[in-house]
Amino acid sequence: GKLLDKIQIACYKTTVSIRQIELLVERLESEIGILAEKEVPSKQIGELVIELLRRLNEVAYVRFASVYRQFKDKSDFVRELEQMTN
Repeated sequence: GKLLDKIQIACYKTTVSIRQIELLVERLESEIGILAEKEVPSKQIGELVIELLRRLNEVAYVRFASVYRQFKDKSDFVRELEQMTN
């Protein structure tokens, strides 16, 4: 529930549709299921969400990453954007 809320916030006012968010969550659940572990660390789930959002929409990706990775200032944003272009 909380994770879905965070994903929806990251996708707010982007071209990402509700259906695309639903598919992303389904893919996330599938990826986690493949791991076949009793508990999956939240860090691993967050990184998977970031990767899925990166493929879906760059703006949503940066928004989610900025909160998840706790960007402190604009240099954190710049560094992330530079990594996207490499």
